[in-house]
Amino acid sequence: MLKLKDPSLFRQQCHLNGEWVDARSGATITVRNPADGSVIGTVPKMGVEETRAAIEAAEAAWPAWRAKLARERAAILRRWYDLILENQEDLAVLMTTEQGKPITEARGEVSYGASFIEWFAEEAKRAYGDVIPQHQADKRIVVIKQAIGVCAAITPWNFPNAMITRKAGPAFAAGCPMVLKPASQTPLIAAHAVGVLHEAGVPGDVLHFLPGRGDVVGRILINDPRIAGVAFTGSTATARVINQTLAARSGPIVPLIAETGGQNAMIADSSALVEQLVTDIMQSAFNSAGQRCSALRVLFVQD
Repeated sequence: MLKLKDPSLFRQQCHLNGEWVDARSGATITVRNPADGSVIGTVPKMGVEETRAAIEAAEAAWPAWRAKLARERAAILRRWYDLILENQEDLAVLMTTEQGKPITEARGEVSYGASFIEWFAEEAKRAYGDVIPQHQADKRIVVIKQAIGVCAAITPWNFPNAMITRKAGPAFAAGCPMVLKPASQTPLIAAHAVGVLHEAGVPGDVLHFLPGRGDVVGRILINDPRIAGVAFTGSTATARVINQTLAARSGPIVPLIAETGGQNAMIADSSALVEQLVTDIMQSAFNSAGQRCSALRVLFVQD
């Protein structure tokens, strides 16, 4: 049983267009404690309709959000940073329960994730343009920086808090709404972070939180022409698919920020379930076509 100082931040719903809702199909994702397999809770498994509705709502929210003064968005981000740190222990407890990292590391990730918000809260006020020396006397070259539109964030299970703040921070600072699809293993920490974000003053239609299958929610996000930018952390194989899909879209080139191919480490003691461990290793190291896509180092230790 989770023991949180603020139980109201433990959410088992998705956030869509300013409301906490269930999936229209009624489908759910069961979230388990990786230490013992016990059920922590569930979240809705969002589908095609919900994803398209989130994109539509985010696009509608874009004009008002980008029209805010940079200092206004900076103040909201600063408040989000403060609230993350105020709720650090709850976030850490939830992360350890859901994701499995030691509580000390979980506290560190919360602080690390908050630092991105602090940084971009200040950078929001410094999105300067440029005046470039002209090549002809009758011309003047001026560069201005503007929000590109609705962005999509697809985040991994291993840093479920920091990878959200790392992607949402710059998007919000620039004036972009966002649709977030977290990893199915760790959606509860994402829901907690989103709840704190809205408490900080970000309008409900600026960030939409949609857990679900990557080949459903993720596929729609990267194919929808209203998505103007994508930030992804995950496997190299998936990043290739996203890159190829975005490149094939008509219209303007869609920027992709992809962090992939991590060198993962694992320590296994005598309590490890060997068959499950081997299965996880193979799934981590190879894609569905049998091609090696990442490296995984495992150290077996005897108690």
